[in-house]
Amino acid sequence: MSIDMLETNKEINNVVIAGGGTAGWMAAAALSSLIGNKIKVTLIESDDIPSVGVGEATIPPLLTFHRLLKIDEQEFMKACQATFKLGISFENWRNPKHEYFHSFGSTGQDCWAATFHNFWLKSLEDGYTEGFEEYCLEIQAARKNRFAHTRDNTLNYAYHFDASLYAGFLRKISERKGVRRQEGTIVRVEQNVENGYIEALHLKDGTRVEGDLFIDCSGFRGLLIEQTLNAGYEDWSHWLPCDKAVAVQTESQGEMTPYTRSTAHESGWRWRIPLQNRVGNGLVYCSKYLSDEDAEKKLLDGVEGRLLNKPRVIPFRAGRRRKTWVKNCVAIGLSSGFIEPLESTSIHLIQRAIIRLLQLFPSQGVKAPDVAEFNRQSESETNYIRDFIILHYKVTDRTDSEFWRYCKNMAVPESLQRRIDLFTRCGRIFREDVDLFLENSWVQVMMGQGIVPEQYHPIVAAMSAQEQKVFLNGIRSSVARTVEQLPPHEQFIQQYLGKS
Repeated sequence: MSIDMLETNKEINNVVIAGGGTAGWMAAAALSSLIGNKIKVTLIESDDIPSVGVGEATIPPLLTFHRLLKIDEQEFMKACQATFKLGISFENWRNPKHEYFHSFGSTGQDCWAATFHNFWLKSLEDGYTEGFEEYCLEIQAARKNRFAHTRDNTLNYAYHFDASLYAGFLRKISERKGVRRQEGTIVRVEQNVENGYIEALHLKDGTRVEGDLFIDCSGFRGLLIEQTLNAGYEDWSHWLPCDKAVAVQTESQGEMTPYTRSTAHESGWRWRIPLQNRVGNGLVYCSKYLSDEDAEKKLLDGVEGRLLNKPRVIPFRAGRRRKTWVKNCVAIGLSSGFIEPLESTSIHLIQRAIIRLLQLFPSQGVKAPDVAEFNRQSESETNYIRDFIILHYKVTDRTDSEFWRYCKNMAVPESLQRRIDLFTRCGRIFREDVDLFLENSWVQVMMGQGIVPEQYHPIVAAMSAQEQKVFLNGIRSSVARTVEQLPPHEQFIQQYLGKS
């Protein structure tokens, strides 16, 4: 195809978002808040098409998104029944009796040449018995169900919240900024006969909605990006075999913990996410090894509290669109692909796609270099996240079921195998390019899943025994003192939101 067919000099004045939910309203809120005076934004949403709406856990970059949109944290938390999240507790992943924590913070103190785990490995040789997690503030706070905003912002956090309420919260912000919501079901996509660009969306009631740029937030079906523009799909199910989730909400019982629980089972894993008013529960599984009926039973047998809704099965296929920007259409959210919910990256990928679009916004028309760069960054970013998620399945001691034997023995992407080999043999880990997860995240999961590096960096041996003692004890003491000063998580929320 010639470059003329890929490009257009038509100014972008009208942006049409196809679909609501978290992705649609995040896009609408960002566009209207950050460049709204330059464009007109219309969001098409049907009351007859429910959103997936189970994405209740997030990661820290969402705080940056909220700051950009000038969202007040207390207002947001009240509206969305939000709680704080310090990380994820992984139970039964390495083996059915093992548990570790992936936190949002740093562990210990790195030096210019080596990350902290090298110092910790050396300490084990010298007779120290303290666990790696004892040097991490977020983990220790989570273990004791404590939280507060610290004076120097040393406690890294994200949120648990009700995704449906969040969409409604962002809708109000968007409409105040001039976004027009058009109720209706899209029945036809009108394309330019010469270059294939989308020109309008036709609704069931006969309404025709014209646009210059279209954002596909239509969910898994990819109404615009796939059904119309045939972007293609790269299937990752051979690396990430879970293909279904069953979700249910229950009444709150027990403490409101500041972390997500992820508990592995014979054919996948289950989540538990505490909100202010309820608990979100779900079971992720591979349908090759577990039926829908057995999955629902397994989920319900393990939940606490009265059910607030009927369990809902959600099928998915791990992978990504080969292109997330085609012609004058950008896919955001589930329409762009889905890795799986394990590390709470879905909302983050929505956020990143929105920011990337704003950075490359085609105000003077769609240009091929912008499209290529958007697609390059999207591919690179999702590949790094893909590898991090696969790591949880590949590196395991579990052989107690056919599912785990498959995961343990499967071939993985070369990019992941290289990182596993480097850490296993040499104890080294490096953050690469646009990798979402920092070195400490890779270290926590690799060691949590059972990798013990064969060596540590020689620079740590330069520290004398006395220096080592002062260094390690100082970090542990500082973590312990800070945690003891924090109030219980639930108590802080009650005070912070004026409920006590």
